[in-house]
Amino acid sequence: MRTVPTVQRRGPALDIAVVGGGMVGAAAALAFARAGFATALLEARPPAAWHAQDELDLRVVGLAPSSIALLEELDVWTSIRNARACPYTHMHVWDAQSGAAIDFDAGDEGRDLLGYIVENNLVQWTLWQALEAAGVQRLCPATVKDFEVRGDRVVLELADGESLSVRLLVAADGAGSPLRQRAGIGTHGHDYGQRAIVAHVATERAHAGTAWQRFLPTGPLALLPLADGRSSLVWSMPEAEARRVQALDEPAFLAELGIASDFRLGRIVASTPRAAFPLKLQLADAYQAERLVLLGDAAHAVHPLAGQGVNLGLRDVAELRDTLLAARNEGRDIAATHVLRRYARRRRSADTLDAYGFDALARIYAWQAMPLVAARGLGVRLLDRLSPLKRRIAAHAAGL
Repeated sequence: MRTVPTVQRRGPALDIAVVGGGMVGAAAALAFARAGFATALLEARPPAAWHAQDELDLRVVGLAPSSIALLEELDVWTSIRNARACPYTHMHVWDAQSGAAIDFDAGDEGRDLLGYIVENNLVQWTLWQALEAAGVQRLCPATVKDFEVRGDRVVLELADGESLSVRLLVAADGAGSPLRQRAGIGTHGHDYGQRAIVAHVATERAHAGTAWQRFLPTGPLALLPLADGRSSLVWSMPEAEARRVQALDEPAFLAELGIASDFRLGRIVASTPRAAFPLKLQLADAYQAERLVLLGDAAHAVHPLAGQGVNLGLRDVAELRDTLLAARNEGRDIAATHVLRRYARRRRSADTLDAYGFDALARIYAWQAMPLVAARGLGVRLLDRLSPLKRRIAAHAAGL
């Protein structure tokens, strides 16, 4: 990091700058502002406007109760739910090789629902609309070229030649996080050598408010319920196979998808254009440096089979907000090393446990030797009958 000019953008002295305006970054900026911290959000590109008449965003998230609770605290959940969100009350997971299945039902957990399937763009756009009223200073387009810690402040040099001085810098700038790299924080993990194909599909039978997931030898396939009656497809497979499936014409694709989904929702009758993205496990070696913390994908990227990536990021937000509030209430510097370590210790431990749990699940379901397949099937059937353990798994996924 090099010395930066001391010219500062006009405006009140800032406590926190959040870099990255995706769902997690925007939620963080709003949470900090609502907690009384003077906050700026820096983003290179504004989100696309969300309109009810537009086609559904291909990127969707399964919001767990913990995420919904945070969005309710931020006073944006009602708008999101009323715009276009699909509750799901049941999850059915089954193994293509052993036939073993496990079911999760909200009623069995004493809850009304397991979560909501919502478009990423809707969540991000709603959060952005709430930022200005909450007093967040939105700087967009804005890119951080460099930063330097000076005593009790961090000075950010922006690409337009101006600078910004804050007490705490929050990196929510994605899995490739330039801020993480500039802070000298490394990562570890591995590439799965897979891609997830995503699309929205219409099916012969209704999804019945159920999230369906089938584990195939090549990777998991999920059909998630959408508000318009269709299902969101997330189909993970090796890269070469993904390229082949991507190249299929629609009739051939629909036929293969029907077979792969075991026709649980009948024939697949229509699909939107498909997209695909690579899969990897990546964990930051540290979640904090001097006056800097990582949030969301900048800290952790996980396999999508459990649909928990954004939920983990929103749990980061809630934990960091609560940690900063406690420090302020105790009269401490909110960006003091021991304060940030408290956040980092709690979230890095939880995120690492979840990330490697998802990784282990992906590896277990990749077993193809028949004795291992039989053992896996026996374990799944046993787990489905152990109600207390199954409830604990469901409660953990919900963030409760």
